[in-house]
Amino acid sequence: MTAVLITLAMLVAAYLLGSIPFGWLLGKARGVDIRAHGSRNIGATNCWRVCGWPYGLAAFVLDVAKGFAPVAAAVAWLEAAFQSQQVDMDCGGTMYLWLAVVLVAAAAITGHVFPVWLKFKGGKAVATSLGVLLAMPMLRWPALAAFGVWIVVVLITRYVSVASSVAAIAFAAGYLWLERGEAWNACLPVTVFVVLLVAIVLVRHRTNYARLMKGTESKLWGGKASRRPGQDP
Repeated sequence: MTAVLITLAMLVAAYLLGSIPFGWLLGKARGVDIRAHGSRNIGATNCWRVCGWPYGLAAFVLDVAKGFAPVAAAVAWLEAAFQSQQVDMDCGGTMYLWLAVVLVAAAAITGHVFPVWLKFKGGKAVATSLGVLLAMPMLRWPALAAFGVWIVVVLITRYVSVASSVAAIAFAAGYLWLERGEAWNACLPVTVFVVLLVAIVLVRHRTNYARLMKGTESKLWGGKASRRPGQDP
């Protein structure tokens, strides 16, 4: 099987895996449709708010995993496919490899944002994006550093939207600094992917920014949206 056919097959698999709405499924397991509560988002944050931290943590881990798995497989299998076809892995060959990996990564994220199982109405893909980034060697350390930033900002502000936005910007800055020698050469597809991903994260949080300006944004804990369904106000 050629690298092109492997890439096409992995694109479909990555999208379908990314489309699995783990937050929604865990909510249903608890007897709650999280789309009707809290922020009405299917992601791990709203699952945490609505169903409690064990469910939210499980949703987070599963969302990270569904981003990590297809991209890690793409990195391994596509590199082997390129080498088996004796592709010259100079700057051009490496660029084509990372373009194929980036397409698989984008498919997994697209699956979460536009899941086929929920009429293409999904989440913000922060956790899934983290999994994707951890699977790519040149993005792993900037992603881990950005996750550390995310944790610190959450603990300080208790706003996941603020933490996600700050972490996204920190991630892009870290990548461009660490990979400044290759970012605009062999890793150009990865650089374009990073810029677009950060832009998508920021755009997908625009409603959160509006609520922050109005003072109505819910906090991860201690806010009105942390009350579970069925509890007295």
